[in-house]
Amino acid sequence: MAAAVDPEVEDPLWSFVRVLEKRDGTVLRLQQYGSGGVGCVVWDAAIVLSKYLETPGFSGDGAHALSRRSVLELGSGTGAVGLMAATLGADVVVTDLEELQDLLKMNINMNKHLVTGSVQAKSLEPLLKTLKDLSGSETCIICCYEQRTMGKNPEIEKKYFELLQLDFDFEEVPLDKHDEEYRSEDIHIIYIKKKQPVCVFTVVHACLWAKVLSALHLHTVSVTPVRYSACHCTVGESAKGLEIERTHKETWVIRKEISRMSFIQP
Repeated sequence: MAAAVDPEVEDPLWSFVRVLEKRDGTVLRLQQYGSGGVGCVVWDAAIVLSKYLETPGFSGDGAHALSRRSVLELGSGTGAVGLMAATLGADVVVTDLEELQDLLKMNINMNKHLVTGSVQAKSLEPLLKTLKDLSGSETCIICCYEQRTMGKNPEIEKKYFELLQLDFDFEEVPLDKHDEEYRSEDIHIIYIKKKQPVCVFTVVHACLWAKVLSALHLHTVSVTPVRYSACHCTVGESAKGLEIERTHKETWVIRKEISRMSFIQP
């Protein structure tokens, strides 16, 4: 019988395997590429987040918090975080651009013996659009990134969070809640939740109605608000963005998303 081939000797790719030891002593093996885009290697932020999922504070008592949960990993790269979640009992979909699908599937195959939930790889669109399209009111998004100060990185990071906060609220996990060994001051974990649309129904003072209706090119003979609001709606060009509806005879109501409506005290 021929001797078994040592993969570390025969396969040059083997030298690019990153090993991630779990708390139970088992080991995830993560194939990397020696060249390619940023998704071809295991970044430190992926290790920090993977180990955070194992912390007692996150896992909870009894069955792990991820057990039988549906998990979607965005920007998976090598799939480190998604595979860790799958070994903790989650049903996981790891996603990245099309050119990284072979690498993701390779790592799934290398670690399938450790998976207690399920895991599959898929290709998805750019990050922010995907977050907005796929998240709902009960979706909990956990994001981990390494803060970089060189080149255009600060500008890109600033722009990302500016765009993110248009549709999401987020909160950072304190450093002392990270894994006690796998943590770094420049690697951040944040919880992200989709903002809930909030509408406000405001009845403004009668003296303001003529201006509002004029700005909207609407006319009415009689406007009699049934009550007064606790604050005034500022009136100007922004009034063109308001929606006015007649709820019943003699009563008009301005409706606007509260996050975009300007108020001044009377």
